[in-house]
Amino acid sequence: MTRHLFKENFVLKESQCTIISDQQKAIQTAIESIKRNRQELEIYTKANPKFLHTLKPITPPEKPIVANLMAQAAEKAGVGPMAAVAGVIADLAVNDMINTGCEVAIVEDGGEISATSNIPIDVAVAAGDEPLSKKFGFRLVNFPIGVATSSGRFSHALSFGDAEAATVFCKNAALADAAATSVGNVVKGEDVQVAIKAGISKGLSIEGVLGVLIIYKRQVGTAGKIPQIIKVES
Repeated sequence: MTRHLFKENFVLKESQCTIISDQQKAIQTAIESIKRNRQELEIYTKANPKFLHTLKPITPPEKPIVANLMAQAAEKAGVGPMAAVAGVIADLAVNDMINTGCEVAIVEDGGEISATSNIPIDVAVAAGDEPLSKKFGFRLVNFPIGVATSSGRFSHALSFGDAEAATVFCKNAALADAAATSVGNVVKGEDVQVAIKAGISKGLSIEGVLGVLIIYKRQVGTAGKIPQIIKVES
């Protein structure tokens, strides 16, 4: 059954978001959530600059909730808390949307996706100018779900690896975001199969990671439970 969905793009500093819902009021709720949580995080990081710059896990603060969830996800993935910022902001926005009573709540923040829906959702994999970029994607049918992609080739986010894309699937975008960074960091070197295997091993070693897909030097590796792969029409 086809349903009319509302869609809106929203940009606030580094947060470049696409918000989708079956209710218009839920989209406005998501925008307010993003604004509020970004502001709380900015206030916190000004007082705690280490949180902003460290590349290692840090003890989760009690408040604000955005910083707490970032640190929790980063701790599981073995990375710095800023590796989870987009995913956490997306998760919090989706949670606030659900509280309005909507049945479709999707927030994509810079490529990291948090989604809850009672209908299938198709998403594309973006990898800059790489040949496979936006040529394939996934049909999401099991919710809630978080999807995040790290890249050493095209993303503005810091990565110590060289993967075109390291995509991770979790129950929430916070962990997916942090885990994608952790996976992407180890995908490097001349031996493509060894690099892909290292990334998959890293991803599946993180508690809560459901599946991993890696694109490296035009080769693809997958492991765990990943959604149905679909062709994306131009």
